[in-house]
Amino acid sequence: MTNGSYFAFHTVDWNSMWGATWETIWMTLVSMVVVVILGILLGLLLFETGDSNNFFAKALNWLVSLFVNVFRSIPFIILILLLLPITKNLVGTIIGPTAALPSLIVSAAPFYARMVEVALHEIDHGVIEAAEAMGASETQIILKVLIPESMPALVSEATVTTISLIGYTAMAGAIGAGGLGNLAYIDGFETNNNTIVLVATVIIVLIVFVFQFIGDFLVRRIDKRTL
Repeated sequence: MTNGSYFAFHTVDWNSMWGATWETIWMTLVSMVVVVILGILLGLLLFETGDSNNFFAKALNWLVSLFVNVFRSIPFIILILLLLPITKNLVGTIIGPTAALPSLIVSAAPFYARMVEVALHEIDHGVIEAAEAMGASETQIILKVLIPESMPALVSEATVTTISLIGYTAMAGAIGAGGLGNLAYIDGFETNNNTIVLVATVIIVLIVFVFQFIGDFLVRRIDKRTL
């Protein structure tokens, strides 16, 4: 039985809705943890090799830049289809929240890596030169100068990336990855139940607001300019 109304809340299976909400949050959190780690590593690699005169460093910078630029350019829905064989080999299935993780990570990590590189370039070069003058090693400069100095920007950019990932989970859900996107498409759109689509949309918006609030709060706490 179809239902064209947006407010027939009695037609909503709330257990399924909360289950789909948890799947969306789980996909977002797990993929974001991996994206932040990979993004920072790739961003640091791009930053450290960008101005090097060493042939191997230049070649490595070119390869990483190519990877970042290529995968940033592929629309997410196409990337999902492109990675289906790899996803099948990695997780044993192409259906469900776990199957969405490879596509989510591969799509967002290059995007975040480029923002990390930009954030590192915005650090006052005098701070880096002072650390070098005091005999700091490359590892010490990265851990005690580059990352701490760029942390507000890294957190802010991680928040933006997380919000993008929430949107990606909804798209992934449309082809069977689970979560609110899958519920809105299967139980909502395909049965003409607009109430389910509306409720799923509202919950996604609320999730975005929560992540944005947390990100803004963390940035204010760690940004020395606001103290």
